[in-house]
Amino acid sequence: MQELHGYYLEDLEVGMSASYAKTISESDVYTFAGVSGDNNPIHINEEYAQTTPFKKRIVHGMFSAALISTVAGTRLPGPGAIYVDQQIKFRRPIYIGDTATATLTISEIDQRRGRVKATTDVHVGETLVASGSATFMVDKRDA
Repeated sequence: MQELHGYYLEDLEVGMSASYAKTISESDVYTFAGVSGDNNPIHINEEYAQTTPFKKRIVHGMFSAALISTVAGTRLPGPGAIYVDQQIKFRRPIYIGDTATATLTISEIDQRRGRVKATTDVHVGETLVASGSATFMVDKRDA
């Protein structure tokens, strides 16, 4: 059986980047609400959402963080990396039907501690909807 593993610490360089894009459906929002327990009507009730400044339902902010997690766990640093922390600022709403693209870019590598810091951004088209930074534990090849 072949081992599943992403990048090792020695293979990473500052500036490396990876992305994941997803068009968010109504079903995705309902599923996320069910899994997370966040049934805020701004996400699941169209009549209620029309009374808000957004005028329609918005996607859960933490859905953005989940897209970042997808990049980290499947692309960069990839399988085997452990999420240590995430700071995120939600700048604009994401609406059902939008295609959100999460991008992770390595900004710092701590060889001694086996940690990688990265900027984490989510865009809808050219619009930045969420931004932040994250830290990951990444295996060393010789560990």
